[in-house]
Amino acid sequence: MVDPENRTNGESEPRDRRPVLHICMTCRPAGAAPDAPNDPAAGSEFHDAIQRRLSARRLESSIRVNPINCMANCEQGCSAALSSPGKWSYIAGFLRAELADDVIDYALVYGASRTGVVMPSKRAPSLRDAVVARVPAHPDDLLEQRDGA
Repeated sequence: MVDPENRTNGESEPRDRRPVLHICMTCRPAGAAPDAPNDPAAGSEFHDAIQRRLSARRLESSIRVNPINCMANCEQGCSAALSSPGKWSYIAGFLRAELADDVIDYALVYGASRTGVVMPSKRAPSLRDAVVARVPAHPDDLLEQRDGA
């Protein structure tokens, strides 16, 4: 269990509690045919837009970006996941480069939430239908033990 006082989880270094935005680098736009050209990949373009906007807004140290290959969410086009130790994780689809600032804002609100729960009313209108799933935190990583966990 994570120690809520020093957040070291028994390790000598404090855990990085920043939200992590996992971005699928190989995603195609929603509805693209499997054999359609994907160069550059929509996921790669989304990743680059996120990096540019984080830099322009001087937020590089507020959100970790983790580029990955294939999130197996191809039906929903460009996908990303948002996670942080001890919090719910969210998977979003139908993303595109133009939504970079909205996704960054969502990640900041998520990071400020104790449990990771962000109500739809706290998301930009462009992201209201983007969340396709949420995943609970691993029980061993909860900041506080819950009954029945």
